[in-house]
Amino acid sequence: MIREFAAGVRTLLRGFGLWRTRPGLMALGLIPAIIAFLVLAAAIVPLVWGMPSVSAWLTPFAEGWIEPWRGLLRAAVGFVVVAAALALAAVVFSALTLTIGDPFYQRIWHAIEVDLGDPPSGDGGSFWTTLGEGLRLVLLGLLIAVLVLLIGLIPAVGGFLGPIAGVVLTGRLLARELTGRAFDARDLSPADRAALFAGNRARVLGFGVATQLCFLIPGGAVAIMPVAVAGSTMLARHMLGPSTSSGTQVGGPSTSSGTQAGGSGTQVGGPSTSSGTRAGGSGTQVGGPSTSSGTQAGGSGTQVGGSGTQRGGAGA
Repeated sequence: MIREFAAGVRTLLRGFGLWRTRPGLMALGLIPAIIAFLVLAAAIVPLVWGMPSVSAWLTPFAEGWIEPWRGLLRAAVGFVVVAAALALAAVVFSALTLTIGDPFYQRIWHAIEVDLGDPPSGDGGSFWTTLGEGLRLVLLGLLIAVLVLLIGLIPAVGGFLGPIAGVVLTGRLLARELTGRAFDARDLSPADRAALFAGNRARVLGFGVATQLCFLIPGGAVAIMPVAVAGSTMLARHMLGPSTSSGTQVGGPSTSSGTQAGGSGTQVGGPSTSSGTRAGGSGTQVGGPSTSSGTQAGGSGTQVGGSGTQRGGAGA
């Protein structure tokens, strides 16, 4: 698990390599990040500046406490409020930046897909898809901010656990959002995406936590955003497997299983062993070059075996 977590961090660092190969394209990715940063800074800076007043308003019961207890309590409450605000700000920043800079980040994503080989035929989603995903991201960010605030109010440990929960939950959410473009281009269903994330939890978390920590550095959100887009594309390709031109591939080269209905299918695994079901369309082959099994309803028949044995007729 630790090795996979570290691999997720390294995936983000690999995104910096695009500055060497396509510096002009990465520089364009800074423009929407700067715009979003200025908008959010106009809201965050006054909040931090007025935090003593906010802390006092949230803790009126401590007004009669003696020092230093009153000051320590209000400092801890202020710290938790800032942590919750930063967690929300990171999510809003990502949503706003991805929406504003959709044409730029589309080009960065496509450049990585081409460099890795076998790019998908889809375009990674339209502007309205990006806008809808951004609104969903903001709503989830609000829930995370509220949860961080509640955790932070736990006596004795809240001031420590709240910020950690904020970084972990926000990082996980960012990783899932940033990889969405590569998955949209391949028309992956929510169930397919859930299976991919379930099989790569530690790597996804490592990438997301590293991204969120970079966002917390002053100016880091602006510099890291195009890098995160490039790195998330690499992360998505790793999750999908070595062959992602059509369908979905999960896993390594040994075992596969897929289901296809009326079109191109979903392949999980590699070239050696597979099983599939097809109804009314082109078939699904599971297996290596010599053995395959499939069931076809509404087609010409059922074939069992390799190239040498065939059973079935026109109606089976």
